[in-house]
Amino acid sequence: MPAPVPRQRAIPAAEGGQAPAAAQTESALELPDNRTAAPRAATPSDDTPARTGTTPDQAETATHTNLTLLLIENDPGGSPIVPDLVDQSGRPMRVRTARNLTEAERLLTDDVHCILLDLALPAPGRGADDDELAVLRHVLELAPRHAVLALTGADDTERGAEAVRVGAQDYLVRDELDGRLLSRAIRYAVERKRSDSAERRLAEGRLRAQENRRLERGLLPTPLLDGSPLRFAARYRPGRSRALLGGDFYDVVRTPDGTVHAMIGDVCGHGPDEAALGVELRIAWRALTLAGLCGDQLLSTLQQVLEHERPDDEIFATLCTVDIAPDGRRAGLCLAGHPSPLLARPGMPARLLPYDNNGPALGLLPGARWPRMQVELGAEWSLMLYTDGLIEGHVGDTGERLGQDGMVDMIRRRLAEGLSGEELLRTAVNEVRDLNGGELTDDVAVLLLDRTR
Repeated sequence: MPAPVPRQRAIPAAEGGQAPAAAQTESALELPDNRTAAPRAATPSDDTPARTGTTPDQAETATHTNLTLLLIENDPGGSPIVPDLVDQSGRPMRVRTARNLTEAERLLTDDVHCILLDLALPAPGRGADDDELAVLRHVLELAPRHAVLALTGADDTERGAEAVRVGAQDYLVRDELDGRLLSRAIRYAVERKRSDSAERRLAEGRLRAQENRRLERGLLPTPLLDGSPLRFAARYRPGRSRALLGGDFYDVVRTPDGTVHAMIGDVCGHGPDEAALGVELRIAWRALTLAGLCGDQLLSTLQQVLEHERPDDEIFATLCTVDIAPDGRRAGLCLAGHPSPLLARPGMPARLLPYDNNGPALGLLPGARWPRMQVELGAEWSLMLYTDGLIEGHVGDTGERLGQDGMVDMIRRRLAEGLSGEELLRTAVNEVRDLNGGELTDDVAVLLLDRTR
């Protein structure tokens, strides 16, 4: 659907360069005290930008707003039906008149609810042998969110029916029209447009939900931990408005030798393209891990995947990988521009694992290397991997960010309260959001592996 053309302020017909008769028509339909409809803030949908003023479907629901009609025909001042228009409560409708599409475009503001279009008008740049509905198609492109009624002659009803198939809400025969019939047709057209728009938004919502479910299966997989004594928990919160998923991803698998491999990553950006790239990297990581790769060899191969699949050379991804030995007491750690995991053990304060050998993010330096560090875990522990969305939220109104130190203190407090697993992660993410004073701007993914005696 073409993008809506930005509108000017509401212009009374008297200011629109109309003939005196047309100007008097709108003047006669103004309320006695010259009140105008109070604009309401438009709520942007997924496919339309935010606009000031009142959209056609919103204004209809406002109990104190008169309906406004834009009449586009060659001789609007000569139409006997215009002065008799009233809305469903008996109040006179406001009417703006335009002799051509140039005037109509200037008068078509957000407080117009319905357009009554004479199909006999010529479309800009069209000859007599061109599309008979060219003027209607032009208006539908110009006003995709407004109800449109086609006006035709008694001998041209076939073109009126075709106009409905093209996109008009209804067609009216000029010679059969009176004020009462037109008033009712306008109200029905506005309601029908509202219903069609709601149905379209519902269909788009269902499609987005299906797309997100497909991405969810890729970004948030079922861990492969059969035969492992480790417990797994995860939490995910997207930062993009109205999104279900973002660019963060994670995975956990157990290889036949008993080693448990875990990773978490973050593609820069917050859109569906980043989410799709995260799915590719996650699936590639699982395949390479099950094939026996780990450490620098695995990350080098993942960087090749990223370089081939990213939409432009500015895209990069951070990654943290951990491989836990079959006995569960030690692990190998690789960091590619990613925050270091947090390790908690009974009787000891939670702390961050070493990150001195942190390598660059994937996609930044060709031929980069990522050292693998050996880490002692102990007999009983909890290991938390997370993306930077957890630590980059603000703390109150000071502008200061939570940071890794603030995150460590928060986890220590929650562990001291006896929280663990899903409850620990849920509480931590909610606290970070509360400290930020609202939704976080970045995606947040957290996973937790526990080993108990």
